Amino acid sequence: MNLEGKKILITGADGFIGSHLTEELVRRGACVTAFVLYNSLNTAGWLDSISNKIRNEIRMVSGDIRDSYRVKEAMKGCDVVFHLAALIAIPYSYESPASYIETNITGTLNVLQAARQWEAARVIHTSTSEVYGSARYVPIPEDHPLRGQSPYAASKIGADQLALSFYDSFSTPVAVIRPFNTYGPRQSARAVIPAIITQLAQGSQKINLGALSPTRDFNFVKDTVRGFIQVAESDHAIGEVVNIGSGFEISIGETAEMIGQIMGVSVEIQSDSARFRPEKSEVTRLYADISKAVRLFGWKPEYGGREGFRRGLEETVRWFTDLEHLKLYHLGRYEI
Repeated sequence: MNLEGKKILITGADGFIGSHLTEELVRRGACVTAFVLYNSLNTAGWLDSISNKIRNEIRMVSGDIRDSYRVKEAMKGCDVVFHLAALIAIPYSYESPASYIETNITGTLNVLQAARQWEAARVIHTSTSEVYGSARYVPIPEDHPLRGQSPYAASKIGADQLALSFYDSFSTPVAVIRPFNTYGPRQSARAVIPAIITQLAQGSQKINLGALSPTRDFNFVKDTVRGFIQVAESDHAIGEVVNIGSGFEISIGETAEMIGQIMGVSVEIQSDSARFRPEKSEVTRLYADISKAVRLFGWKPEYGGREGFRRGLEETVRWFTDLEHLKLYHLGRYEI
């Protein structure tokens, strides 16, 4: 399926990955409806920061993914649905697990019900590498056992299984994309890479971090967005779960050192207890097997491996250290 000219709904379009995906689909000639979280200021998250040329091409719909009627109305007439709306902050899921069930599972049900009613041609459901828990073996394939080590991860496992059940039960054309740790411009400073960059950018050489030994497979946002689009375009992805990752594993501590090198700063790391997960909840290792994405539709990371990761970090550092962007963040404050 070529997405040019197709009517597309993106839930969570106002977020980090959603805003990048929205921009790219508009550039590719799709007719995009952006479903954004309603607020009294009538703001649209990161979509407020994109060029007017692109923003004027977007149909904006404000609402709440938990509102089945609003979701159904937004989806009417759409060919393809990219479902990204979710609560994603792991620390906050310890504080408010019920809200994760309502948003991530009930919200997904609303999308699936509407897609079934309107007979959408594609539903791309967003998963997360957190559903695997700490890797039992690497690289992690899609059939690796699932383990919800946080309420967030558990809610995403539930949402993933619900999406796949609609494919099995009703032949709803669902594909599940499972991105590993996406990073890049616009990411929340709650995430580790922006947390490191923003602390260094304000002149701190001593930075506060949590656990340093866990490893992650960091995926640059441009690669993640290409993954979303290629999953949607591929007939072979329907009914499947597909990992999107960089094929490269690196520890949090080594990531901080690499960022320091790029920014020309000698980094000293201080342990901050507020940034640690509960011991049994910490996911100690994530490293993607991406062979299925390569086999099904030829996706490969353009920012893969150590060299690609460094290039992605350099682009990310340039964006965050632009003063117009940096001032959008609450520097020196840890937010869950």
